[in-house]
Amino acid sequence: MSLRSPLGKVIGLGTAREGASHWWSQRVTAVALLVLTVWFASALLSMPDFSYPVVTTWIGKPLNAILMSLLVGTMAWHSQLGVQVVVEDYVTGKGLKIATMLVLNFLHVAFAVAGVFAVLRIAFGTAA
Repeated sequence: MSLRSPLGKVIGLGTAREGASHWWSQRVTAVALLVLTVWFASALLSMPDFSYPVVTTWIGKPLNAILMSLLVGTMAWHSQLGVQVVVEDYVTGKGLKIATMLVLNFLHVAFAVAGVFAVLRIAFGTAA
């Protein structure tokens, strides 16, 4: 039993507003994904077919390569933000929570880098 008041227990634990930036990041990335996904879907619908030469030529155009890289990066960031909330809410052990977040952050960065690398490799025409 503690003689401290509820307010005394939480003083010094941080501001209750520190989640606002995370919330805003999720909303901003969601809007960016909406715009980029509409662009991507309309671009796919305008292609005559999905053969390798047609798609690589399309990605090779500078604007398309930039927007594809933005789409890949934004998807990875938005996914990481969402997964972070799930881990914080449902993983109970502190050590397991930290380990899970480290692995998931690494995987999100690795997939984003791999996606952007693939787009740039096609855009600059360096084949294996």
